[in-house]
Amino acid sequence: MHAFTALLTRLGAKLSLFALFTAGAGLVLMTVMVAWGVFGRYVLNDTPIWVEAGSLFLMSWFILLGAAVGVRESDHLGFEVGLIMSPPPMRAALVLIGEGLVCAFGLAMLVYGTQLAMGTWSDRMPIIGISRGWDYVPIAAGGALIALFALEKLLLFVTGEEQAPLGFVHFGESQEA
Repeated sequence: MHAFTALLTRLGAKLSLFALFTAGAGLVLMTVMVAWGVFGRYVLNDTPIWVEAGSLFLMSWFILLGAAVGVRESDHLGFEVGLIMSPPPMRAALVLIGEGLVCAFGLAMLVYGTQLAMGTWSDRMPIIGISRGWDYVPIAAGGALIALFALEKLLLFVTGEEQAPLGFVHFGESQEA
């Protein structure tokens, strides 16, 4: 199992870094696009019509890729006070339930985002001329990464290779509070 989790961790690290750089590039590109829109409107007196649609498209990508990286790095919202206040045997169960729910949520995003993309693929966004399905691809891609990263954390916790959030007990260990 250690070889599998090591492979999953290496893959997760590379995907996380790629997602982080892609999200950062999207944020920079969106900032440039909005700046161009402001320049066009107030200086050239000719607002580029594609700026709003293009920047919203990029925003969905960097938000969902950034959220996936946040799941891997444990920077997402959590209920740590529940872990702190729980007796040690319950902490492991709470971590398992939490990571399992995050994984299930990511899988739901993948499935439903794919369905939405496929259902709208033949429609075109009039301003930027691409398929409307591309609006939903970030949901599916972000969901896939969220599910993968949550599964990685879940397996690392179950095998004892990583501790619970806030350094709490490993799966199967009993420690006193």
